[in-house]
Amino acid sequence: MSKAPSSPQSANQDVLQMEFNQGLCSFINNSPTPFHATAELAQQLEAANFIALDESEEWSLEAGKNYYVTRNQSSLIAWTQGAAPLEEQGMHMLGAHTDSPCLKVKPQADIYDHNSWRLGVEVYGGALLNPWFDRDLSLAGRVHYKNSAGQVAFAIIDFKCPIATIPSLAIHLDREANKNRSINPQTDLPVLLACGDKDQHKALNDLLMDQLNHCDPKPASILDHELFFYDTQPANIVGINGDFIAASRLDNLLSCYVGLTTLIESAEQAKPSAQQKEPSAQQKEPSWSLLVCSDHEEVGSCSAVGAAGPFLQQTLQRLLPNTEDFVRAMSRSVLISTDNAHALHPSHANKMDPNHSPKINGGPVIKVNANQRYASNSETQAMFRSICDDVQVPVQTFVVRSDMSCGSTIGPITAAELGVKTLDVGMPTYGMHSIRELSGSRDPLWLKTALLRFLSRASQ
Repeated sequence: MSKAPSSPQSANQDVLQMEFNQGLCSFINNSPTPFHATAELAQQLEAANFIALDESEEWSLEAGKNYYVTRNQSSLIAWTQGAAPLEEQGMHMLGAHTDSPCLKVKPQADIYDHNSWRLGVEVYGGALLNPWFDRDLSLAGRVHYKNSAGQVAFAIIDFKCPIATIPSLAIHLDREANKNRSINPQTDLPVLLACGDKDQHKALNDLLMDQLNHCDPKPASILDHELFFYDTQPANIVGINGDFIAASRLDNLLSCYVGLTTLIESAEQAKPSAQQKEPSAQQKEPSWSLLVCSDHEEVGSCSAVGAAGPFLQQTLQRLLPNTEDFVRAMSRSVLISTDNAHALHPSHANKMDPNHSPKINGGPVIKVNANQRYASNSETQAMFRSICDDVQVPVQTFVVRSDMSCGSTIGPITAAELGVKTLDVGMPTYGMHSIRELSGSRDPLWLKTALLRFLSRASQ
C-alpha cells in the first residue's frame, strides 16, 4: 500500500523538528557536566547578542537589551529587558536545572589493588545504578590548581574519549544476578581505569596535569577537583520511525535547551530587522522574560547556586532594589518550571495512575501533586492549557499513583522563595535517572512552541 504524500506544511514541520533535535543532541553531547552545560548556554546566548554580566561588578542595564549572569560556572540566569517597567508588567520565567544523577570522583580517589587501578566515586543524586555497568566512560568537570606564577586558577576539562568502565560480575559467579541484584556503592562502583601493578600507573592528579598542559601560565600542582564520570555514547534519534531521543542527561538538559532556544527566539522576535529602525506593527515590544538554569536540583537544591539558594532572588532584586516594586513585580509574574515527567512504560503500565499516564510523543505534561511536590495549581494549569490550545499543541497530565511517593522539581522551591505563581511541566520520559534516558522526538518542539507563546504573552 502506497503512503500518502505529506503536505508541504507537515514536511516543513518535520524539517524543523529534525533540526531542533539535532541541536538538542549536540547540546547534550557538549555538556557532560553542569560546568560544560553552563558554558554551552553562555556561548549560545553570546552568539545571540546577550551581554555577560559579572556579579561582583556594578550593573548598568538598558531597556531592550538582553543579559545573562553565571554563578559557580554551573548555574545561569538570562533575561530580556522589557520596555515597560518591570513592576507594571511582571516577568515570564522559565526554569530548569543543569545537573543530572551520576558518579562523582572522591577527593582521594586512587585505588590500587588486585591488579587494577580504580577511582572511588560517590553517587550524585538518585541515580539508577545498574545501567552504569559495562559502559564506555569518560571523565569531565572542574579542576582548581596552582599555576607557575603561584596563583590559584581553574579549568573546565573533558577527557572526551573512553578511559574507564565498571565491569559486571559474570553470571557464573552470581547465579542470582537476574533475580535479585543489589549494588553496594562503596564496593561495587569504583571505576576501572587500568590493570597492572601500582608502579605501572600514574595517579589521577598526574592525568589532570596532562589535561591542563594548554593552560598559561602552566599548572604547578593540582589543588582540588569536581569530576564526574559520563557515558561516551552520543545522543541519538532511535526507533524504526525515529520516534525517540536516546541520551544521557535528558533530565534535565532537554529542558535547558528548550528554554534557551525559546528565550533567544523570543528576543529575536522583538528586534527590528536590519532594514528597520523601529519595530513593525507585527513585532511585539521587548518584554521581561527570563531563563534560570540551576545546579544541584538532583541533591535538593540547597546551595548558593541551587533553586533553594539566593541566586535568582538576588539577581531579580538588582533589577528591582525597591521592596514594594519587587513584590508588585512578582505578583504579576509567572514561572514555568520545566523538568522531565514519567511516561507510561509499556512493560510496567501498572506503575501509573490509569487516568494520568502521559504517553511518549503525546505532548508536554502538566505535573500535579496535592502535597505541593509540584507547584501547579488550577490557575497556572488553565493558563498553560489555554496557551497549548492557542498554538495547537497537545497537552497531558501526570499525577503519581496515590499509593506511591512523588519526586519534586525546582518549581515548589522557587515558588516558595519568590512568591511567584508557578507551573510544573515536563517531557514524557522512560528510564528517568538512568545513564541513558529515552524521550519522544516530537515532544521537545511542541514544548518550545508552547513556551514561546507563553513568553510572547508577557508583552500583552
